[in-house]
Amino acid sequence: MIAYNSEKKGHNVCGVFGIIGEYSPSQARYALGKLGHRGRDHCGIVEEDRVFFSHQRLSITDQDPRSHQPMRRGELLLSFNGEIYNHKVLRMQLDGYPWETQGDAEVVLAAFERWGIDSLHRLEGMFAFALLDGEKLYLVRDRFGKKPLFYHHSRERFVFSSEIKGIKPFLQQVRMNSDAMMSYLTFLAPTPPHTFYEGICKLEGGEWLLYERGEVTKQHYYDVCRSPHPLIESEKDALGMIEERLHRSLELRLDTAAPTAALLSGGIDSALLCALASAQGKKLETFTLGYDEYGGYDERSNARASAAELGLRNSEVVITKGDFNNHLDAMLIHMDEPLNDPAALPLYLLFQKIGAEGYKVVLSGEGSDELFLGYRQYFEYLDIEKAAVLHHKNWLKKYFHSHFSMNREWEWYKRIFDETLLFRTSGEKFTDLQKNMLLRRNVRDNESLRFLEPYRRAFDASSHTHPAQWYTMIDLKLFMGEHFLTKLDRVSMAHTIEARTPFLDHTLVETVMAIDPEVRIGRGGTKYLLKQVARRYLSEEILQRKKKGFANPYMEWLIASGRLDLIREVNSQTGLFHPEEVEKYLNMARRGRFKQHVWGLYVLSHWMQRELL
Repeated sequence: MIAYNSEKKGHNVCGVFGIIGEYSPSQARYALGKLGHRGRDHCGIVEEDRVFFSHQRLSITDQDPRSHQPMRRGELLLSFNGEIYNHKVLRMQLDGYPWETQGDAEVVLAAFERWGIDSLHRLEGMFAFALLDGEKLYLVRDRFGKKPLFYHHSRERFVFSSEIKGIKPFLQQVRMNSDAMMSYLTFLAPTPPHTFYEGICKLEGGEWLLYERGEVTKQHYYDVCRSPHPLIESEKDALGMIEERLHRSLELRLDTAAPTAALLSGGIDSALLCALASAQGKKLETFTLGYDEYGGYDERSNARASAAELGLRNSEVVITKGDFNNHLDAMLIHMDEPLNDPAALPLYLLFQKIGAEGYKVVLSGEGSDELFLGYRQYFEYLDIEKAAVLHHKNWLKKYFHSHFSMNREWEWYKRIFDETLLFRTSGEKFTDLQKNMLLRRNVRDNESLRFLEPYRRAFDASSHTHPAQWYTMIDLKLFMGEHFLTKLDRVSMAHTIEARTPFLDHTLVETVMAIDPEVRIGRGGTKYLLKQVARRYLSEEILQRKKKGFANPYMEWLIASGRLDLIREVNSQTGLFHPEEVEKYLNMARRGRFKQHVWGLYVLSHWMQRELL
C-alpha cells in the first residue's frame, strides 16, 4: 500500500474519486487532479492492488489531520463528501466506540460498522460517499441529491467521482447519450441515471449502489412520498411544526466554526432564513446580485431594505455584460455537461466574490418553492386539472388536436383532454410535439413520460392522491434534485464553498408532505403556510413583494455578444435540428419569447462543439 498526503495551500468542498480494478497510477492521479477545486485543504490517496481511493478535502467540521481521508477502520475504507449535521447525536448513540477524531467522517464509518447499510436512515445532512467493505464497494447519495456522485463500469474497472471530469479520462471516446439529450431538452437536466456521456452514469438522490465481483446493483433507501407522520389536518399544528423544524434545521446547519454567509434576494425565503438565524443569535453577512444597466432584473433595492430591517450587513455584486462574456465559456466547461439554467453564470460569479471574501459556508433558499407551493403555475395546473372531469369534452379534444399552438397552455389542455399526465415538473421546456418539429427524428407524443415513469409509479404506490403532492414530489426529485442542486453544487464548489439548504432538511420535508393538501394550499396564494410562519419574523412589506427569482438579462447579453450563431454553426455540422425550426426559436427569443428554450439550445451546442466536433 502507498498512502499519499499533500497539503493544499492555494485556492485549490470535498471531492471523492476512486477505482476498483485495473488502473495506471499516473492516469488515476491525473483524473484526481481534475477535482482539486473541490477541496483545497488536503489531498489523500490510498493505492493498493486493484484499489485506488482518494479524497480532496475542505475542512468544515473538524480541522484535525486525523480526520483526513480516505479514512480506514479495520476492513472499512471511506471517501466522504458532505456534512452529517447530527454527528454529535450519533456519537452518543454509538457509545463505546474508540473515537480518534471529532469529525463526521469517522461517525459514518462507526455507524456503518454498527448498523450496516441501514445506517443511512440515521444520517442527517448532505453527502455522497464511497465505502469499501472488503470486496464490496458502496456508493451512496443523500436523500435529495445535494451532493453528486458519478460512476463508470467497464470490463477492466469501476470508476467513481464527484464530478464527470474525473471519469472522462477513462472513456475510450466521447459519445453523446441520446436519452440524456432528450430528457435534458424536456426537463432542463438529464434524468438519472443518464449523463450526456455514454458510459458515465449518475447515482440518484436517496439511492445506494453496490459493486461486488464485477456486478452492479442499486436500491432506493429514501422515498419522499412515504412520510412517517400521520396526516396533519390542523393549520395551527402545521404552522407550529413548520416553525419548529425550520429552527432545528438552521441550528444544525449553523453549528460550524467556519465563516458563514447567506444569499439574500428580495424575497421571503432568504430573508426568513436570515431572520431565523438572527433569532438564534447568528447575524449573517449577506450577498446580493445586481445587473448593470438592467434594473428590471435587479433585486438590490429590495435586498437592501430586507438587510436594513434585519440589521444585517449586505454586499452587492454587480454583473456586467463584460463579466458575462469573460466568464461564460469557463463556467459552461466547468459544469461538465449541459444544464439549462440561465442563472448558473450569475450565481457562479456571486460565489466567486463570496469565496474571495473568505467564506467557506453559504446558506441558500432552495426547496422553499417546491415545499410551500411558491410557483404561481402550481395553481394554474390545479385549476386546469378540474377540466379532467368534464363529461362532454370530445369536441374540445378534436378542436385542440386540429389547432396546434406552441403555447404551453395549449399543451396543458390537450393533456387533460387526452387523459394523460398534466404536470411534468416546473422545469418542463420542450414538449414532445415541439421536439418532434425541431429534431430530425421522429418523437412520439408523450414519449418523455418514460423518464417520469419510475417516479409516477412510486407516487401511485404511496398514500398520496392529491395533485399538489405530486407537484412537490416530482419537483423535489427532478426540478430541484437534478437541476437546481446540480447548479448549486457546481458553481459553489468551483470556488471551494459549501452551500447549505435549510429548507431541504428531510424532517421538514416529511412534515410538509404530511400536511393535508388543502391546508397547504390555504387560500390559493403562493407560500400560504410559510407566509403565516414568516409573519412572526418579517414585515408585510417583505411578505407582499412580487417574486423575481434569479431572473437576469441572459438573452439580451447572448444576443449582444453574437453568440447565438453558435447554434446555427453546430447544427450545420451535426444536422441534429431542422434549420427552419431553429430560426423560428431564435426569432422568438429576440422578441422575448421562448428564451429559456434557446438558452438550452445554446448550452447544448456549446457542449457538442467542444466534445463531439
